[in-house]
Amino acid sequence: MKRMFFSMICMLMCLTGYSQDVTGKWLTEAGDAQVEIYESNGKFNGKIVWLAKGPDTKDTHNPDEKLRNRKLMGVHLLSGLTKKKGKYEGGRIYNPKNGKDYKCAIWLDGDKLKVRGYIGFLYETQTWTRK
Repeated sequence: MKRMFFSMICMLMCLTGYSQDVTGKWLTEAGDAQVEIYESNGKFNGKIVWLAKGPDTKDTHNPDEKLRNRKLMGVHLLSGLTKKKGKYEGGRIYNPKNGKDYKCAIWLDGDKLKVRGYIGFLYETQTWTRK
């Protein structure tokens, strides 16, 4: 009986691990923004839903002069990610701190989200926490 109970507990733990996904709200590594990740038409995207500097913060570093006066609230940081073997790849990430756009991949690491931006073979990885 104990063995069966232990086996059932292990099965439930495995199922909950597989059911986790990246959707939801995440606090960036710097703690200065919260990003909501959602699925739309099989692609995963993420938009800014909170900013430490306030909702009127502008996209001042955007390379397109016409967009420098837009509010960052609601801007899509993550776009076009597709789930492949536990990773979400093939998308882009926008960095409002320098106005640049990078290739991107994200994946879960326990209860944390790893967010990696690429330029060629160089990359930077951040760790975001679920809100």
